[in-house]
Amino acid sequence: MQKPRSAKKVLHTKHDTMRNDPTLPSTRLLQSPFNLAVIASGLGFFIDALDLFLFNVYRIPSLKEFGLSGIDLTRTGEFLLSMQMLGMMIGGVLSGVIADKVGRVSVLFASISLYSLANIANGMISSVDLYAVVRFCAGLGLAGELGAGISLVSETMSIEKRGYGTILVATLGAAGAVVAGLISDVIPWRSAFISAGVLGLALLFLRMRSMESGMFKHSRSMHDVQRGSLVLLFSSAPRAWRYLACIAMGVPIWYSVGLLITLSPEIASLQHISGVQLSTCFVLFQLGITAGDLSSGILSQVLRTRKRVLIAYMIFALLSTILHFVLIAASQPLYWTSLMMGLGCGYLSVFVTATAEHFGTNLRVLVSASVTNFMRGAVTLLIPLHIWLEHALGINLVQSLLLTGILVWTLALLSVFLLPETFGKDLDFVDV
Repeated sequence: MQKPRSAKKVLHTKHDTMRNDPTLPSTRLLQSPFNLAVIASGLGFFIDALDLFLFNVYRIPSLKEFGLSGIDLTRTGEFLLSMQMLGMMIGGVLSGVIADKVGRVSVLFASISLYSLANIANGMISSVDLYAVVRFCAGLGLAGELGAGISLVSETMSIEKRGYGTILVATLGAAGAVVAGLISDVIPWRSAFISAGVLGLALLFLRMRSMESGMFKHSRSMHDVQRGSLVLLFSSAPRAWRYLACIAMGVPIWYSVGLLITLSPEIASLQHISGVQLSTCFVLFQLGITAGDLSSGILSQVLRTRKRVLIAYMIFALLSTILHFVLIAASQPLYWTSLMMGLGCGYLSVFVTATAEHFGTNLRVLVSASVTNFMRGAVTLLIPLHIWLEHALGINLVQSLLLTGILVWTLALLSVFLLPETFGKDLDFVDV
């Protein structure tokens, strides 16, 4: 009698077809993180983060050029950020479906091409309406980079070493955000967008070789397996829960940078805090997240745990956020807590690795891309939420951000405590 099909179908073992099938080139799992897949994915995420955060740091000078000021500048900036994030959420699903059906490398090419061209166009816009269109298009392109890159690195490296590969990818991405902050006081905003787009197109030369993972190629040969299916993703309650929990776990990162850091000038004005520069807060936060990505990833490998490192860094980030609000209430400078919040939010490298490890090869990029982009795109819900709280409860900006943070952090900590450990998990399986 034929045995029933299990929930996980093993694609290969250490000694079977995946390692020895001559029809599947480059199936050997790599030990060193210094390989083409990691370097290309890391540089791609570097430019991804650079492009993504250019709007955050150039929001005020670019909108002032269009004659906006005061509350109109703030609300228009939030609208443009929401358009960019809406593009990322839609692009996260589309790129994930395509990557799991067609391949990871094809999505990497398409993503970097689209967001590079969009950012070049961003440097030539002549109205706020065009600004919204190009930020949406840039969001569509930015959506596919991280999820496809992390999945590719995870599937081409050995179980023991893949964490080091994802550390490099995440750390390079954080460094790209730091560069965005550093150039904001040096390069005019139009020149910065055009330069970032040109850098992205130049990166395509690194990807002229095929880097597709042998694991994906082998899973693609299994014709009875659904790949990149939203229906399959939500067909199992435990799988759907893991997916939603992964999103909730990452939202505090974008609550911190997308609201608390980005709105630093408005917060400082409201609380009469003098001398607060958005670029300084942003650079310090991103320096913190760069150090956090590196240190959390290394600790995860050394301690052989994802979950405990995630919990430790998230608690540190929460305590730093509380201190940030204490300084706001005391009308004190916000620089050192910006750095601390960034360090705590440096659980990003472990977060994206664990997300990829929770799901099979046939859903891995769909999940990784959509989770990272819904996490980043959650700001499109957090912005109207804090605005609604202001009007409904008659409170100010700081108070509405505090209430929003309580909700965000409660869901995130609940999720990380309930999700299982994934360190050392063999990724040679599919979800059925």
